[in-house]
Amino acid sequence: MSLLARLAPHLPYVRRYARALTGDQSTGDNYVRVALEALAAGEQQLSPDMTPRVALYHVFHAIWSSTGAQLETGGLETTGGGDASQRLLRIAPRSRQAFLLTALEGFTPSEAAQILSADPRDVERLIADAQADIDAELATDVLVIEDEAIISADIQSLVQELGHRVTGTATTHDEAIDAVARHKPGLVLADIQLADGSSGIDAVKDILKTLDVPVIFITAFPERLLTGERPEPTFLITKPFQPETVKAAISQALFFHPSRQKQAA
Repeated sequence: MSLLARLAPHLPYVRRYARALTGDQSTGDNYVRVALEALAAGEQQLSPDMTPRVALYHVFHAIWSSTGAQLETGGLETTGGGDASQRLLRIAPRSRQAFLLTALEGFTPSEAAQILSADPRDVERLIADAQADIDAELATDVLVIEDEAIISADIQSLVQELGHRVTGTATTHDEAIDAVARHKPGLVLADIQLADGSSGIDAVKDILKTLDVPVIFITAFPERLLTGERPEPTFLITKPFQPETVKAAISQALFFHPSRQKQAA
């Protein structure tokens, strides 16, 4: 199989990553082009110890690290505004890379460490640093829809640790709708099965009729959402959950939600 055939399925994604990293599609595409030219000329090699996708991103970063220092500095100095790409450029370069590789591209921290030629523990720290920057900038009001008191308290504690405000809690569909009427949230965290037998899915559906906010489902019944019969949620966490998983989902949901980008622009 030719080099192009091996890499073709991954090129749209490395272009997406390059655009997010640089804040500009043409600049990002230029880095991708240089990386491909280096591979074609034999100046760079795909590592046999990595999957083709990981190896491609690794080569991209080899090119980036050798030529990207001036662009990094320029991007940080000229950024003004608040959309997602501009917010990214305000995050320290190494943290930005680790965050994007895991949050946007879906790599594991171990794969991101391979791409960045870093220790996995350092990558975990970089991701945490990026999330802290994001959470500080995007602090918002949160509605928690959860009928189990202990779990609700745990979620509220996690939300507050990230600097957000819990402005409403609900254990039923009707309570959730009432909570939104009293105070519009910037983020909703919802269970599926609620106290009176009502549905968190229906509650969220009704909320989204009038309010465009990111939603994270936290549930013991993920199969009720993963049916293939309707659009599936971007953020779905299965109980019992790990606190760090919830924190990461909150950061990503707020950062990448389209309506928030429009509001900030």
